[in-house]
This record gives sequence, C-alpha cells and structure tokens, in this order.
Amino acid sequence: MENIERKKNIAILEVLLCAALWSTAGIFIKLLPWNSFVISGVRSAIAGTVVFVYMRIRRYPFAVNRHSLFSAVTLCGTMILFVTANKLTTAANAIVLQFTSPVFIMLISALFLGTRFSKADILAVAVTMGGISLFFFEKLGSGGLLGNFLALGAGLSFGCYYISLGRCPENERLSGIVIANLLTALVGVPFLFTTHPALSGAPLLYIVLLGVFQLGIPYALLAAGSEYCPPLACSLLGALEPLLNPVWVFLFDGEAPGPFALIGGAVVIATITVWCVYKDRKAKAEAAVQ
Repeated sequence: MENIERKKNIAILEVLLCAALWSTAGIFIKLLPWNSFVISGVRSAIAGTVVFVYMRIRRYPFAVNRHSLFSAVTLCGTMILFVTANKLTTAANAIVLQFTSPVFIMLISALFLGTRFSKADILAVAVTMGGISLFFFEKLGSGGLLGNFLALGAGLSFGCYYISLGRCPENERLSGIVIANLLTALVGVPFLFTTHPALSGAPLLYIVLLGVFQLGIPYALLAAGSEYCPPLACSLLGALEPLLNPVWVFLFDGEAPGPFALIGGAVVIATITVWCVYKDRKAKAEAAVQ
C-alpha cells in the first residue's frame, strides 16, 4: 500500500511539473513573430518527435488502436480548437474557457461512466474555476462569440482527453500523443509556405524550446503521471498552467498581473493544495481501516 501511495505522490509531482513546463508557452509565443498555426504546427512536429524518441528509448511498442486514436483525436482537437479560438477571441477568454475541462470531466464521468464524486471534489472544481475566472477578470472581454464557443469546445475535448488517459496503458497514451502531434503538424506546417515566417536564430531557438520543453517533455510526464493520477486530479493540477503563464511573461517581458489576478492565483493554489492534502489523508485513513 505504501508503494502505491509513493507512486501516487510521484504522479502528482509529474503532473505539476508538466503544468509548469506547459505554462512557458505564453512568453515564447509572445516572442515568436510567427503565425499561430505555424507555431502550433512546427511545435507539434518537434514535440511528436521528442515523444517518439522517448518511446524508442524506453522500448515502448507503438500502438494504433481505438484507445490511442481516441486520445489522439481529442488532444489534436484541443490544440487546434485552442489555437483557432485565440484567433477569434481574446487569449484570456480562450485559456479560461479551455480550463472548464474539470467540469466536463465530472459531467461525462457521472453520466456515461458511472463515476461518483465526493462533495470535496465538486467544491474543489467550483472554487478552482472561480479562481481562474477571477485571475483573468480584468482582461476578460466579450470577444468573438464563435471564438468563445470554440474555446469551450477545447475544454470539452481536453476533458475527454484526460478521461482517455486513465483507460489505457502508458504505451497507448504515448502513441496517442505522437499521433495527435502529427495530426496538428499536418494542419499547421503548410502555413509555413503561405505566411513566410522569419527563420532567423532567435525564432528558431524559441520554437525548439517550445517543441522540446514546453510540449514534448510535458506530455511524456503527463503520460507517466496519469497512470496513478485520476483524470479529475490531472485536470485540477493542470489548472496551474494559466496561473504560471503570466508569471513568466511578467518576469521576462515586464507585463505585471493586476490585483484580481493575484487574488485568483492565491485562491487556486490554496484550493488545489488543500484538496490534495485532504485526498491524501482520506486515502490513508481508508487504508488504515481496511
């Protein structure tokens, strides 16, 4: 039992590190003078290669089946919908609406998978969503209606992706990530030939950092951590990404968050910390009774 608890704690750290690396997207995308679809496509081409090499090193067999394909389609949908939403509505609207994924996880799991959630889970989701909304309160605008709906679609797709992670072995999760990035690259890379981005030293460095450290390595961490970290937990821990994102922008670009952002960040971090501690103690108490 102690070994399982240790694996769960490691899984939580892997998902947290994944979210931290994901959060560097804002600053690098801000520095890149490229079209969003070019960034998305080239980044995914690099990230997919990184994950595939990781699979070869670990000698994981590549799997093309209904599990890996479902996770690939949902992840690809998330990335494409999110990029498109950013073109049609504000970036703040897009990232807030995408992180409605915990709500979709609870709804889908309860309606179709028969999963029962505790009051603590429901409260944690509600407060986390409130904190994220507060974090971007000063920047939320009406935006484009279509863009907002697409961002909600990204939240639904991301929720489905998280659910798929816990229903297949690690090699299938990693295979799904490779396929998803390949599909995204097929959509985005052709824009290289229509937008003619600058291929100088700095942009090339930024896109490599995005592909390797912001997307490739994090998805390998997520695939590993999701074996012992439930979908709802992964999604809640992943909510640290939109909180850390503006921190890096502030540190490296000088764009300071406002008071609502600071309060929202404190609310989300405190909520996730309390929720994780509560779940850990509850699991230990239940194990002791057994």
